[in-house]
Amino acid sequence: MGNLSSFCTCKDLKCPLHPTNHDKGCSLCINKNLKQKEIPNCFFNMVESAEKTNGYSFYDFAEMVMKNNK
Repeated sequence: MGNLSSFCTCKDLKCPLHPTNHDKGCSLCINKNLKQKEIPNCFFNMVESAEKTNGYSFYDFAEMVMKNNK
């Protein structure tokens, strides 16, 4: 767990990009998400209804945040 940032909220420990599975911190996950035009899972965890997401795109995140603020 030494590679885990103090702010990391990702619970997907099976993901090969999770910081506990290598020595590169969050960089690999963020790089993958940027290439795929997605938001990292940890951002979704900050929204109450995150477990109900349809995907991880910028649009999916914006939609979830907007619905959560109503």
